[in-house]
Amino acid sequence: MPAVSFLLLLTLSCLPVISCDTLCPCERKELCQQITDEKDFEVYVFDVGKKAWKSYDWTKVTTVAAFGKYDPELMCHAHSKGARLVLKGDVPLSDIVDPVKRAAWISEKVDLAKKQFMDGINIDIEQEVEEFSPEYYALTALVKESTEAFHREIPGSQVSFDVAWSPKCIDKRCYDYAAITESCDLLFVMSYDEQSQIWDDCIAMANAPVNQTLNAYDDYIKMKIDPKKLVMGVPWYGYDYPCLNLSQEGVCTISKVPFRGAPCSDAAGRQIPYSTMMKQINSSMSGRMWDQVQLAPYYNYKDEEGQVHQVWYDDPKSISLKAAYVSARGLRGIGMWNGNLLDYSDNPVAQQQTKDMWNALKPNQEKEL
Repeated sequence: MPAVSFLLLLTLSCLPVISCDTLCPCERKELCQQITDEKDFEVYVFDVGKKAWKSYDWTKVTTVAAFGKYDPELMCHAHSKGARLVLKGDVPLSDIVDPVKRAAWISEKVDLAKKQFMDGINIDIEQEVEEFSPEYYALTALVKESTEAFHREIPGSQVSFDVAWSPKCIDKRCYDYAAITESCDLLFVMSYDEQSQIWDDCIAMANAPVNQTLNAYDDYIKMKIDPKKLVMGVPWYGYDYPCLNLSQEGVCTISKVPFRGAPCSDAAGRQIPYSTMMKQINSSMSGRMWDQVQLAPYYNYKDEEGQVHQVWYDDPKSISLKAAYVSARGLRGIGMWNGNLLDYSDNPVAQQQTKDMWNALKPNQEKEL
């Protein structure tokens, strides 16, 4: 048989086989086998691409949701550490009201996961849904049918679904939370952007105030949702708000930017990474301050034009308060948006700040703050 024909035959024979050695990008072929064991405690990391993952604390990471370009090197490394790598699943709801289109989308995602040796999918659909609408039922069906397909085609795979910080129709996302939870393996609760709808005074506030955040988990649990299916998401970013006025009491009035019915929102500010804030805070007007009501850090600074800004964020202290709740209430785990937002340089100060943020995810392992 000619060499070219032999290679073609070999390639074709390998296409439907997940574990075919010629397709595996890892040096050790066994690393292309999907991770199937279920972790008692999840540390769930969203990764948005490039190579920051090389500096993650892999002694903690259990699942990485790949929201950037597929990186086979990341897959091999995650598997070498016993961690899952899962797909991003996003689709306009109008496309999945039709059961045929829904089945096609699910089939496409399963095939992609197999091709890339991945371990499941994170379904991230943050669209408005009216209660009892066609989209309401289609979304629940999407999660249920996706879970069934992934479990059938990739045994031991994980299907998770992202939900708002509260089940109370936040941002008009009125989902059937109980049914969706029943249908999938995990709910990743996005406990951030909690000022997306500001109904009272238009002022800068914490991205994820501790008491408000934890009360929302109580609301989920009251819906008969098993805490063991809830993963708490924390923000590794903050909001920088230009102040129309900064009162003597330190209250920053912000512009009125409506969002999904609310007169004001965090869209009046901009998101900035934890790494950026740590570089800025020492030269700020105020230095780090702590709000005793919201249990969150913030600081004030002036930009080059003399405009006063107020920045709210989470740090190891505020995150550890939330992580303590995760432990006390027996939640499935904790994670963050997103793993790329820390400073992974070789600067000693940055290295300690980064280490402290990773350690805050498991308060029993961190030193006293």
